[in-house]
Amino acid sequence: MKVAYLEKMKKIVIRDDAQIPEIAPDQVLVKMEYCGVCGSDVHFYKDGRVGDNFAPENFVLGHEVAGTVVKAGEDVKHLKAGDRVALEPGYACGKCNFCKTGNYNLCPGMTFFADPPVAGALKEYVAHPADYCFKLPDNMTTEEGALVEPLAVGLHATSLGKVGLGDEVLILGGGCIGLVTLLSAKARGASKIVVADLFDKRLDMALKLGATEVINAKREDVFQRVEELFGGMGADKVFETAGSPVTIKQTPFFVKRGGTIVLVGMSAESVIDYNFSQIMLKEANIKTVFRYRNLYPTAIAAISSGSIDVKQIVTHRFTFDESDLAFSTVVQDAENVIKAVIKF
Repeated sequence: MKVAYLEKMKKIVIRDDAQIPEIAPDQVLVKMEYCGVCGSDVHFYKDGRVGDNFAPENFVLGHEVAGTVVKAGEDVKHLKAGDRVALEPGYACGKCNFCKTGNYNLCPGMTFFADPPVAGALKEYVAHPADYCFKLPDNMTTEEGALVEPLAVGLHATSLGKVGLGDEVLILGGGCIGLVTLLSAKARGASKIVVADLFDKRLDMALKLGATEVINAKREDVFQRVEELFGGMGADKVFETAGSPVTIKQTPFFVKRGGTIVLVGMSAESVIDYNFSQIMLKEANIKTVFRYRNLYPTAIAAISSGSIDVKQIVTHRFTFDESDLAFSTVVQDAENVIKAVIKF
């Protein structure tokens, strides 16, 4: 089968040199159809690392994936050949305290696509535990199935932030994760959703998806606009989705007294100056997001029912053989790429 290898930084090569994997009794063999290009994958491609996690030689990227089952293990009862599935990219040990209390995303033994040393799913076939493969309804495309993964992040963020009917929300960052957070907040009943970003294309998309107001941080004074838009009180819920030290530092000043900050984006910098006196003065809450848990069925149901239309965020599509072009485009044309997907 063909596999896309990150041969070195900024160079992905396709080789037809791998064997189609054998499956265990509890696994299914999935023919990949779509893979989203995620920010963490882009960091590996561009920098060779995400924080202190380095990509080994000939690493395989990709974790936002969906495809069709071609073979099911003998112990698998709920899936069969021909079923289209979204793959939850991480699977836990199932035995530790975190797993047993439902917080399996925090499992120390988590195996996750494209999290070194575990290879990603940018390959023609993947063997995966059937319990982490979720059947797609007939009215969902497989491309939408690949977008379930980022949507789960947005759903987890708004769940931790307890977004509810009438909440006023500020989202710092209008990339893919910022936009799925917007969609999730809107679905939960937020009455005002303001999105701040540097790029007009992202802000235009935010308005299309339901943002009530947008702020161009390149041309406008963000502090002044936030004060105007939230009546000098601050937002009930502030989501930082860009992973930028600049916007992370801003969050204590934008949250309302008694409000909640949710840190979603992962910064490349491990140490950031942060104004905790603002947090204590406001008795504000800080929540942090690490992936998601127990949300794939919810995300699929939300897309299938029409509650959330996630397919609009896709702006660029590439073939599997164009994988290197897909990643280089995301890096070089960040201003115009909101979400890129690769079709096998």
